[in-house]
Amino acid sequence: MMHTPASMVMGIVFAPLGLVLLFTAAITPQWREGQTRLGMSGPGSLLRSGVKGQGMGARSGSVEALLLVRSDGLWESCLQVEHSELKQCWPVAGPYQRDPRVRLVQGLVLTSLFLCGTGIVLACIGVRCWTDLPLRGVAATGGLLVVMAGLLSLTALGVYTHNLGRLGMEDPRQGINNSRFPHLSLHPAGSLYFGWLGSCLQVLGGSALLFSFKRPRCQTCPSCPELPDCPACRSCPEINKPDTDVYEVSC
Repeated sequence: MMHTPASMVMGIVFAPLGLVLLFTAAITPQWREGQTRLGMSGPGSLLRSGVKGQGMGARSGSVEALLLVRSDGLWESCLQVEHSELKQCWPVAGPYQRDPRVRLVQGLVLTSLFLCGTGIVLACIGVRCWTDLPLRGVAATGGLLVVMAGLLSLTALGVYTHNLGRLGMEDPRQGINNSRFPHLSLHPAGSLYFGWLGSCLQVLGGSALLFSFKRPRCQTCPSCPELPDCPACRSCPEINKPDTDVYEVSC
């Protein structure tokens, strides 16, 4: 009977969880977020008609204190009126889309997702919980790919976080270069934290699978010392004598 090593179990659990978290971070537009107040006489007229349509323009004082929340992701940006269901999203465009750092992060995240998915498939094939012996080399190779995926995503998140306030700005001393919106003070948002957590889980899961390279030491056959693996233990006539007790070898 085969007992799956704890390192393999840990890897096969953490790696998919990290993949799901990173994928969630990649498709959601909350990598960075900023708030600003919008007045009736200022920019942002594209939202006024919607605000009034929802009954929020009854009092001019409340409209003048209107609070807008701007959020950006890797492929989508959104603008929402706080405490309201009014929200508008659009694909990233303009200087933010053309920023080479944003393109670098997009490429690293996509590569990380592909490597992690491939590594999980290899790990599942290598663990082989339904057989007596796992394919340790295959499982460890999958772990190596998962670790590489985690390191790539950590690099992408580090680049984005380090340049968070400057992405998409032609002049770093100014706000977002878009005449429709006022200046925003940007800070990390929820998707970025999901990405960090998922990347760390990928590294942990892949590292656990890498322990699959280490083979267990089984009882060797006195007449065949050159065969130290478990099949040798079971096939050796000097170990498996008829009058000896039956025992299990966990690999």
